[in-house]
Amino acid sequence: MPQQPDWTDPRYVLSVATRLLRAPLRGILPALSDCIDGLASHNALVMFTGDCPKSPIWLHGDPGGDVTSVELTRLATHVDVGQPWFGEAHVAGAHRPVLAAAAAPPGSAGALLTVLTDGDRRPDDVALEVIQQLWDLATRRVLELFPAALPVNTPWIANSEQARAIADLTDAHVATLTGVLGVLRTNSLDDGVARRTAVDLAASALVKLRSASEDDLGTREEVVDEAFGRLSDMLGLLSRYSDVAVEFSLLDGARRMLPPDIARVARTTGRGTVLAMLEQGDVRRIRVSWQVTDTELRTVVRDDGPGRLTSDALAIHRLTDRVVALNGLIDVDSVAGWGTIVTVQLPLAAPESGRGELGNNRLSGLNPRELDVLHQLASGLRNRAIANRLHISEHTVKFHVANILKKVGVDSRGEAAAVARAAGFPAEPPLGA
Repeated sequence: MPQQPDWTDPRYVLSVATRLLRAPLRGILPALSDCIDGLASHNALVMFTGDCPKSPIWLHGDPGGDVTSVELTRLATHVDVGQPWFGEAHVAGAHRPVLAAAAAPPGSAGALLTVLTDGDRRPDDVALEVIQQLWDLATRRVLELFPAALPVNTPWIANSEQARAIADLTDAHVATLTGVLGVLRTNSLDDGVARRTAVDLAASALVKLRSASEDDLGTREEVVDEAFGRLSDMLGLLSRYSDVAVEFSLLDGARRMLPPDIARVARTTGRGTVLAMLEQGDVRRIRVSWQVTDTELRTVVRDDGPGRLTSDALAIHRLTDRVVALNGLIDVDSVAGWGTIVTVQLPLAAPESGRGELGNNRLSGLNPRELDVLHQLASGLRNRAIANRLHISEHTVKFHVANILKKVGVDSRGEAAAVARAAGFPAEPPLGA
């Protein structure tokens, strides 16, 4: 006789966790489906993972239609890491009630779980929290098994250049499709003109894709105004025949040379931010600016939308991974009803080892934001206080703390704080002391 779900029984909870953590790769979604059936009745589960650009969508059950990455990318904009979401979304070709949860364990590009429910009743808060925690466990299991599950003769897609190239091409496809859909939905063109215009946009994008050379994904430096022009050309498709005006401004440094990785990530984060802003809806104007100094490239993207975008949105989290890999910073400032400003700072030169006289090699792999968090952690602050001082969310602090522990090679916050203090942290008293 099957065991009846009893989430108040520690033995049942442990049995569920054990089942997930022992499941084979292709058995994780079926196991998760069984585990959450009593919490949210559903027809199918969909996993959308950033850790495998080659096969980003995994299914269990019958979604009732084809699930596309465009649909899931749009849904991911509304879901914060660690904060389950329930509402109506367009998935598998139809509007339907769905439950979504996002997770981003250390070392992962993040994964979205979409539960296609068979009713429109929202699960209670306890059920949502349990599903989120089960999804956190499941994504850790996926991350643990995924590289080992690939054929021996298949190059792992995390090969940095290949993964970046695929991510960039994905962004370009999304931008083109969004532009085509904007044309088809506009009221300012009659049907015939709209169809011809959409075909022209798609054909133009196809020509650009087919003519992409190795230089486009290679190692050559780029002149700033040319690199910025490539970004504005792509994003220009989004506003040419839609109600959203996308403006571009190159403030300084037009003739400077950019390292290839900086140019790519600046374009990727610019495109990704604009697409995430558009998915909020109710956006009429977006302004994209670059400013290049002797030390950094600063991208600022601002909109006049509803101000719902956060640093924990899965779409932003994936951009954050690209930025911090280059020791950069990304900041999201949203005000409800007024809009969002996203600022990305990418250093043009390799950072000096540590901060001040920090000579500890164990800390040399931390990016600037992780050093900020470590500074506050070494001062004895908890996650909520760190989040308030650095103006980021508590979930983002947890993400940074997990990365700090992994990079420094310790198992606890106390050990990390001890290493930091031995290296000279904190150099000054914490804010407000």
